[in-house]
Amino acid sequence: MSARRSRPARTDLGDLSRLLTVGQWLNSAEDWYAKAEVALGQVATNAHDEALYLLLRTLALPLDSDAGVLARKVTATQRNALETVFRRRIQERVPAAYLTREAWLGEHRFYVDERVIIPRSYFLEMIPDLLAAQLPPRTKVRRVVDVCTGSGCLAILLAHGFPGAEVDACDLSPAALEVAAINVREHGLAKRVHLFASDVFDAVPASNYDVILSNPPYEPSAHVDRQEPEFAAEPRMAHDGGSDGLVIIRKLLQQARDRLAPHGIVVIEVGGLRRAIDRAFAKLKPEWLPTEDGSNCVVMFRAAALQG
Repeated sequence: MSARRSRPARTDLGDLSRLLTVGQWLNSAEDWYAKAEVALGQVATNAHDEALYLLLRTLALPLDSDAGVLARKVTATQRNALETVFRRRIQERVPAAYLTREAWLGEHRFYVDERVIIPRSYFLEMIPDLLAAQLPPRTKVRRVVDVCTGSGCLAILLAHGFPGAEVDACDLSPAALEVAAINVREHGLAKRVHLFASDVFDAVPASNYDVILSNPPYEPSAHVDRQEPEFAAEPRMAHDGGSDGLVIIRKLLQQARDRLAPHGIVVIEVGGLRRAIDRAFAKLKPEWLPTEDGSNCVVMFRAAALQG
């Protein structure tokens, strides 16, 4: 197993009694993040935003608080609570979402804990409009599926985005499905989102889907071995896509042939595997959907190509 890169010495938070306001805590937290070289990207992409999020959540303040909140005084009790949170985040490297037991995709809140990968996906940009645009005009989306659903977040986004559709969602992890069930219930979608314990489609009842969507494990195993502590805290099976990252994707595309409606599409988020996908599945005519940051890391396959 490859070793992770060496870490800096344990970061000392210093004299916390001098931090009297939310703003002072925020400034200090940004310094702690930098000194500890914490990994970001699970909740926010910069230290300021993640630290402010943790401050507001710990102090039970609205996430949309204005800049005036920075002048707010911190009580001794609140200081103790903040110390606990930031010691766990900075020194123990616990992901922020596991500390708050929540994650957000757009306006939608999801419960999360260590049983699931923390929700983050380019599909937030694509559901429903960009996906609907890939289907024939005036197609009524009746049935969709989220493969490797984890917390159930993408299945729930599909249900919100396509209100006339039934949504199936499957995952190999029984523990992840427990979390998904919490989120399906909290979003009031138990009648429309159906959860299955299944290795890809092995235990999912036969159906013809308009859209098969997946954000599967796609990191090569060697890369997973070297993950930063925050990402290593997530379930390994949610990251590890085998030696080349394509193990689950191969199975998904093979099984999708018998699961798609004639006009249907398969869309898969694949991270940095674009060249590998183009090489391995050239005969299936992969198409790449645009993302706002230009990474264009979501690949689409059409039913006709898969069945040809």
